[in-house]
Amino acid sequence: MALWGLAHVIPTRRVLASFDPISSDNRRVMLQEWLAEALTMWGLATIVVVVTVAGARADATEWVYRATAFLLVSLAGLTALTGARTHVIWFKICPVLLTASAGLLVAASLLEPSKACSNRIA
Repeated sequence: MALWGLAHVIPTRRVLASFDPISSDNRRVMLQEWLAEALTMWGLATIVVVVTVAGARADATEWVYRATAFLLVSLAGLTALTGARTHVIWFKICPVLLTASAGLLVAASLLEPSKACSNRIA
């Protein structure tokens, strides 16, 4: 999966050039979507590796939350550099929402399991 993400990134410049002529906004969105797929593949591969390595030594849930938060922040950065620079309002909102979601996941990963579950009805 990680190797396919790399294989996806390598021809990016050539792929974008094949769509000429397009506006700079369309080029940014195309770049964002092309790289987002690669980032997602790398993120999912990272989640699998992290949970596998942390498995017996740590709570896997904490590490899945943290790895997912890292992926969300990475996608937020990509969007901020590409789609958010267009005139489309949804692309401008996206980095904020992705980062806020990542923050919630990190916060959840830091909660003690007993505190996180204390609101359950027995």
